[in-house]
Amino acid sequence: MQRPETKARARALQLLYAWELSGRPTIETVIARVAVIYGRAPRGGGGGGGGYDRGADLAAKAIAGLPEFDRRIADAAEHWRLERVGAVERNILRLALAELDEASTPSRVVIDEAVKLAHWFAGSRAPAFINGVLDAIAHETGAL
Repeated sequence: MQRPETKARARALQLLYAWELSGRPTIETVIARVAVIYGRAPRGGGGGGGGYDRGADLAAKAIAGLPEFDRRIADAAEHWRLERVGAVERNILRLALAELDEASTPSRVVIDEAVKLAHWFAGSRAPAFINGVLDAIAHETGAL
């Protein structure tokens, strides 16, 4: 059984992926569209602000920090231009950076969970790539 935090991260990734593929509308628009697909109203409440659940809150934080997060990813992803990084991998990295910036979860846990998402949702080389980029960022910022 998955922990609620892991489920929230997977939901955040799905929302962020849908946001990017649908032309980057507001996160509220994406949440509403996903809710309609699954036949339920968007959930409010817990999760640290914005009236979102934890997954939606994390996705919103990744979008809010997008320019900075993308710059940090591009700097850490040696020999990779950000636009060459797959959409799933790019969004896993953005979500991890949003969570690292919160500083409420240990850095190693955030990185391990990001690698887990890469195993589930991305290609076979993605987990090592995600781990390498996040490890470099965490060491650069002193988080590890």
